[in-house]
Amino acid sequence: MLRKTIILLLLFTISACGPGKKRRTYSKTRTVTVEGSTTDTSPKRKSKKEGRKNAKANEVISTALTFSGTRYKYGGTTKRGMDCSGLVYVSLKENDIMFPRTSYQMAMEGNKIRVNDVEKGDLLFFKTSKTGRRINHVGLVVDVDGNDIKFIHATTSRGVLVSSLREGYWNSAFVKAMRIL
Repeated sequence: MLRKTIILLLLFTISACGPGKKRRTYSKTRTVTVEGSTTDTSPKRKSKKEGRKNAKANEVISTALTFSGTRYKYGGTTKRGMDCSGLVYVSLKENDIMFPRTSYQMAMEGNKIRVNDVEKGDLLFFKTSKTGRRINHVGLVVDVDGNDIKFIHATTSRGVLVSSLREGYWNSAFVKAMRIL
């Protein structure tokens, strides 16, 4: 009887632990293409300041997109591994914009804007922790097409990629948008 009990406990322990290694459900190499929207056909002229702002935003976005597919690494700031605030920090720094290193410090910089007013180059901030009370995730807006806001960020599960604010998880974790450029 004792032997059967030990065998049953051993079987339950082994089955409860699950597989030893987590399987990857995506390929290592990913290609991300982001195209700007051209829905506005009105003959409005942009001021020189707006043109410079858009050019700087495009430069920062272009830098961030070079990290697409980079694996996640807490505190990382290189192609070998990167976290969300590291991605934004490096993308800004390589374009001569000095900015804080962590997402909750970044969230205190710039001007708060409504989500309806978000443009390319703006930052989106999130609270992804159920227990945490402060902002712990940041993304850089790469494209706005109507109500669809695409942003690049680094996730723990899939590394650096472009997501949509329409996705349920990111929509529910969204806290605020800030304009820094």
